[in-house]
Amino acid sequence: MPNGLIDESSLRRHPDGLALCLTLPWYRSLWLSSVSTLKLVVDGEEIPTEDLSLELGGIRYPLPDLPEQSETLWFLQEHPLLIARRNNPVSLGDRHQISVIGKLRLPYMQIAPGEDGHPGTYVPNFVYQELELTVTDRQAPGPETTVAMAPPPPKAQDDPFSLGLTLYSASAEFRAGWYDFDGLLNRVAELGIGPGIEIVASQVLPAYPHVTDEFARSWQAAFDKHGFTASSFGANLDMGRRRDRDMTPDEEYGFTETLFHGAKKLGFPLVRIQSAKPDLLRRLLPLAENLELKLAYEIHAPLGPNSPEIMKVREVFAELDSPLLGFVADFSSTMHSMSPTLLRAVRRAGLDGEAVERLQAIWGTDEPMRARQEEFIGYLKGRGFDPARLGSFAHLAFNMHGHVSPGEWADIMPQILHVHAKFYDIDERGNEPAIDYPELVRVFVEGGYRGYWSSEWEGHAFAELGEVDPLLLVRKQHDLIRKSMRSVPASA
Repeated sequence: MPNGLIDESSLRRHPDGLALCLTLPWYRSLWLSSVSTLKLVVDGEEIPTEDLSLELGGIRYPLPDLPEQSETLWFLQEHPLLIARRNNPVSLGDRHQISVIGKLRLPYMQIAPGEDGHPGTYVPNFVYQELELTVTDRQAPGPETTVAMAPPPPKAQDDPFSLGLTLYSASAEFRAGWYDFDGLLNRVAELGIGPGIEIVASQVLPAYPHVTDEFARSWQAAFDKHGFTASSFGANLDMGRRRDRDMTPDEEYGFTETLFHGAKKLGFPLVRIQSAKPDLLRRLLPLAENLELKLAYEIHAPLGPNSPEIMKVREVFAELDSPLLGFVADFSSTMHSMSPTLLRAVRRAGLDGEAVERLQAIWGTDEPMRARQEEFIGYLKGRGFDPARLGSFAHLAFNMHGHVSPGEWADIMPQILHVHAKFYDIDERGNEPAIDYPELVRVFVEGGYRGYWSSEWEGHAFAELGEVDPLLLVRKQHDLIRKSMRSVPASA
């Protein structure tokens, strides 16, 4: 997903001078308190902070006040205005050189908790854009979509898995406003994808973390119309929602409790949880029992089922000994090579053939993720290449691509409650070029797994908006999974 606050249609007229229609540079909604920095340069002149304000939902906030707005949600599909006071307002059709610098703090990605009442450390997201823009009065329209595929074959009686997708697969398109929620579900149905629907709550709930009655009615109407079923409700824990301190244990429980009730209201049987803190889980288990919800902790690259960090979670689950606790298996953990989608992105960012080969060689070693990342950054610096030119890719290349053996999933198969069928591309032969899907299907069939495989296209982390149609790719991936399931010997 392009990591940008502005695009070609962002520059707008405004009585105060000019405005930029901003896009949230992330895949999920965030709190306004997440915005750490916004700087604007127009035609080479930096606009003073006191001449800038952010307008969201009809309310204008001075930039210094943003860190206090921990109750104000910047919903993924909202486009607030960054307003700059200028002596001469811009006019339609004017061209201006615009530079925007932004920094956000991701409140659910905690690097280290706070101590002695101080706030913790959280993963930042940096944005730097420089574009020449024309003043306009409307967003650029999305492309026309087509359904150029035959209907899928019906589910066979002996298919071991049910198929579905996470709407996260269309993150970039949803963020850009190419789909509203109903339109996205309509397209999923047109392509014959499903029946399972998974959501990331912080991405699709306009009143996150709450599920409103209005949203529940819209949800149920779409499910009645298309015959969908709810598979997994993705819950985050926004520990850094406030800037002055982390959430207290009671606040963590209350925030999660709200999400659990929302999952139940929408008919989900399972919640993907973010935290495996023993004390929090002890408090949540009675609630989960009452709501009849399973709780699944995601195993994601660069970790695998037997990584030390996951072994600690397994120990917590063994101690609590509840049938409601288990795991989401994310296939980013078990890749045999780096995604061509990522390699195309780093080439666009300036890496030559030698550097791309070195990147893949370092990735393929057994060193810890951080050590591999630092080795690669050191290699780039040694060649006089600024790693900042890669943006987040120097980190994501190792953090989002794991190379654990697919066979390790068998070690925890009875505890796997849901599958993220992660993928980045489908080639001309109908295969995922970086993930061995036939082998993964074999491991899960022989291991006795009989739940949902939820397709999760994460190429939006590397691809440009509009470069591919992710929902068409999901449909092709379903064809690959279906073919692989039906190729496993019946004795399995």
